[in-house]
Amino acid sequence: MTVHFIGAGPGAPDLITVRGLNLIRTSPVVLYAGSLVPAEVVAEAPEGARVIDTAPLTLDEIVAEMAAAHAAGQDVARVHSGDPSLYGAIAEQMRRLDALGIAYDVTPGVPAFAAAAAALKRELTLPQVSQTVILTRTAVRASEMPEGEDLETLGRSGATLAVHLSVNNLAKVVRELTPHYGADCPVVVAYRVSWPDQQVVEGTLADIRGKVKAAGFTRTALILVGRALGEAAFDDSALYAAGHHHVLRPRKA
Repeated sequence: MTVHFIGAGPGAPDLITVRGLNLIRTSPVVLYAGSLVPAEVVAEAPEGARVIDTAPLTLDEIVAEMAAAHAAGQDVARVHSGDPSLYGAIAEQMRRLDALGIAYDVTPGVPAFAAAAAALKRELTLPQVSQTVILTRTAVRASEMPEGEDLETLGRSGATLAVHLSVNNLAKVVRELTPHYGADCPVVVAYRVSWPDQQVVEGTLADIRGKVKAAGFTRTALILVGRALGEAAFDDSALYAAGHHHVLRPRKA
């Protein structure tokens, strides 16, 4: 018996991995985050499967379901949105399973920041503009941020920022990043990216708050900040440059 932690992707049911979908199709117990995992994904569970929305459950109750499945010799598909390594709250579940001697594995999923970049048709890392992407969040109702991981500190890097779980904290995001990125820095707020009701608002640190307020986003929105989002005058990558030689493209005689 194994508990399979599965990343369902950002929302579109066809963005789940083949492996993840096959595990759901063969697991007699499916636990899923109902507010963020598409119904079409858990509908792939086998006939007669025990399918449970964990949104109203506590950690103890979720682990109790896993332990009951373990006692019955039944595999569990534990389905999370996006990629479970990012704000997936799987670490505490795995810690409980370790203590109980229950086996588990993890199947990655498409993260929201990658889906947002695809929707925008943008690359988040451009030569001489930004070669670093920082995934972070701000503290609203969740746990406090560790020392040194505040936006003011991270903003000094000039990297492309993907700020999760923070659309209700947009004023703080703008206030702390503007001194480092400039008021004209491009910002994108992607709401329910890849879902049928996806909306994307583009602006700058100077005007993004008004645009997001007008759109009415209050949750399930990702904030992207950085010059790479709007820069067109960047250098071509050296990867495909005629003068760049490597083992697979040696210098011509």
